Amino acid sequence: MAEAHQAVAFQFTVTPEGIDLQLSHQALTEIYLSGLRSWKKKLIRLKNGVITGVYPASPSSWLFVVIAILATMYMRSDPSMGLIAKIQEHLPVSQSLSAQCQTVVSAVLFSTLLWFSLIFTMRMCLKQLLSYHRWMFEQRGKMSNTTKVWVALVRIFSGRQPLLYSYQGSLPNQPVPAVKDTVKRYLESVRPLTTPDEFERMTSLATQFESSLGNRLQWYLKLKALWASNYVSDWWEEYIYLRGRSPIMVNSNYYGMDFLYVTPTPIQAARAGNTLHAFLMYRRKLNREELKPVSSTTSQPPPLTCDRGWSFTWAIFIRAHTVQHWQDSDYVAVYHRGRYFRLRMYSSSRPLSPREIESQLQRILEDPSPPSPGEEKLGALTAGDRIPWAKARKEYFSLGVNKRSLDCIEKAAFFVTLDDDEQGMMGEDPAASLDRYAKSLLHGKCYDRWFDKSFSVVIYKNGKIGLNAEHSWADAPVVAHLWEYVLATDSFQLGYNEEGHCKGEVDASLPRPQRLSWDITPECQEQISQSLAVAQALADDVDFHVFSFRDFGKGMIKKCRISPDAYIQLALQLAYYRDRGMFCLTYEASMTRLFREGRTETVRSCSNESCAFIKALEGGEVGKVCRRLLRHASEKHQNLYKHAMTGAGIDRHLFCLYVVSKHLGVDSPFLKEVLSEPWHLSTSQTPVQQVELFDMVNHPEYISCGGGFGPVADDGYGVSYIIMGENMMNFHISCKHSCPQTSSHKYGGQIRQALLDMLQLLCPDQREPSRSDQSQTKKDL
Repeated sequence: MAEAHQAVAFQFTVTPEGIDLQLSHQALTEIYLSGLRSWKKKLIRLKNGVITGVYPASPSSWLFVVIAILATMYMRSDPSMGLIAKIQEHLPVSQSLSAQCQTVVSAVLFSTLLWFSLIFTMRMCLKQLLSYHRWMFEQRGKMSNTTKVWVALVRIFSGRQPLLYSYQGSLPNQPVPAVKDTVKRYLESVRPLTTPDEFERMTSLATQFESSLGNRLQWYLKLKALWASNYVSDWWEEYIYLRGRSPIMVNSNYYGMDFLYVTPTPIQAARAGNTLHAFLMYRRKLNREELKPVSSTTSQPPPLTCDRGWSFTWAIFIRAHTVQHWQDSDYVAVYHRGRYFRLRMYSSSRPLSPREIESQLQRILEDPSPPSPGEEKLGALTAGDRIPWAKARKEYFSLGVNKRSLDCIEKAAFFVTLDDDEQGMMGEDPAASLDRYAKSLLHGKCYDRWFDKSFSVVIYKNGKIGLNAEHSWADAPVVAHLWEYVLATDSFQLGYNEEGHCKGEVDASLPRPQRLSWDITPECQEQISQSLAVAQALADDVDFHVFSFRDFGKGMIKKCRISPDAYIQLALQLAYYRDRGMFCLTYEASMTRLFREGRTETVRSCSNESCAFIKALEGGEVGKVCRRLLRHASEKHQNLYKHAMTGAGIDRHLFCLYVVSKHLGVDSPFLKEVLSEPWHLSTSQTPVQQVELFDMVNHPEYISCGGGFGPVADDGYGVSYIIMGENMMNFHISCKHSCPQTSSHKYGGQIRQALLDMLQLLCPDQREPSRSDQSQTKKDL
């Protein structure tokens, strides 16, 4: 193969006349340019590391301090109060320098120490300032004097022009709540979900835990909080994600969708060319820390962003699973019709242009070679149970050609699937096509994604795209930030020519994508078949429904002076009560990015206040009473969300106490029961973080449908929603066919009706919903 010869930098043969050495100048040039690009990245990281390390000061401020100290000494004043003279006495080179030079060197050393002291002081002050969270609990538009002073001080100590990670060293550590407070909040959260006898029993267990074992476990947890950057995140990643033995497909991975109404080009290779190039642009900005830090408010410095990049993959071993990271991967792994390819994304130290990527992918699409035995469904190993995959990895992929090809996939920047199916909202039944689109992104054919990769980009035959992301390395808001950038860059920055192809020229000398080779034994093929059977059964059991609610959006909800998220959460609980005739433990994901290395916390949305509102509404209470209870429930939900964001949540604290108890070898009936409670309603909002990238006025059709995830409980629902603009909300609902009590379409209809009924309650004069919405609701119900 031509590319195999080009990959060899030199060849030699032994002849009677001696050794005949043949150099490949092209290969040597590529090696040189690759090394040059790597060193440029290292220098950029070093420069950014210095800038971030001295933030909120700047490297140039060191020169200012030195000049100020020298100028003061020139005026025959000693700002060091004798410290410069002490330094001068102990200089190791005092004999070889003149007295004047010794004084200058001593002054420079003192200035440097003073500079570092000022940086440390400013950083500690900023860290203390960022520990203030009372501003979150103040009413909108009514800022207290304390908060006004805090805002001014934050601006003073925050510095200017921060890089992406400039604030990381100044973010406070996540606090450990008091056991008493956590137990109190827990009992309050389960009060509406239990009978009086059950609640009395849980209160007894909680009191016993609080007075005995809880204090002992809390001591160890506080010790960890003093030592570690975050007392939750590492254990959460290890025990929730990496130590799981069930399939991560459906159970852990999640997905993101393309634009709902627009497909920029119907040409598969062209859409892939722009998409992959946009990923490279994002990674370049990420490596150079040129992305704008995410901020919680206009006056608040940014919370935690993803500081781990995204070239991740799982490494599967018998005893433990680990996450491995490669920073400088210059290629992607591509899957098409059962074959795996290695596609280089750089040439001569530059990224390939979108047109060149399109040309290379077109070569893969036109490649007629069949898959080798066992290759087509190899990815099913990553979709099935983890232990069989770990054993197969050790037995069949630890040596030879299989190991080299597996390493190629796992060390790739990310995974790409060129799918032969057509997806999106299309055909005579757009609603059903969206459901199929969601299931395709969530699990595909169970073997045409590499579920261990940080994310797999799916390019469909009709130009639609999507994303399947692994959960352990990053939560949905981080991936959503990346996905928003890719969608916007593809359509508004890169664009396509009149024929629908990528813009630019093609370098004809580019080597063809490299086909990966495999030697899959019959025994390994049998294991692949078994993993595929497990994964297929799981995928077939998923019941999915995606719909857009366009009758009103957050604009109308805000006019009613209600939080849009609280409104939707109450609608979800009302819909569940109507669907099942009961309340349930409800999970809403909240971010703890105000803290260093913060990830998520649980908001227990089902509260006494929300249940009181729903009972009143369903019990026929008058509108005035229901409106008052609705507003109380909304305020309670906002308060719960703010507590979760500021480190005063319930579930992560109890989870860590449970981990400590297991390490100590002690059992707690209270913790065991708490952590075994099923989440029958698991919800999450996908926030739109980069509104400035999209022109919702001139191009309202360029809106994403958001993303979703699989059901958490076998007899429950998973609901993801995204609020788009002022007049649209998209919902992704999942459950399991095997549970006769759940139906994604029926629950979707209940959600539609709940949204409309609550608006009618708040705004009795609001117009009736359109006939199309009414007919769709009746159809689902």
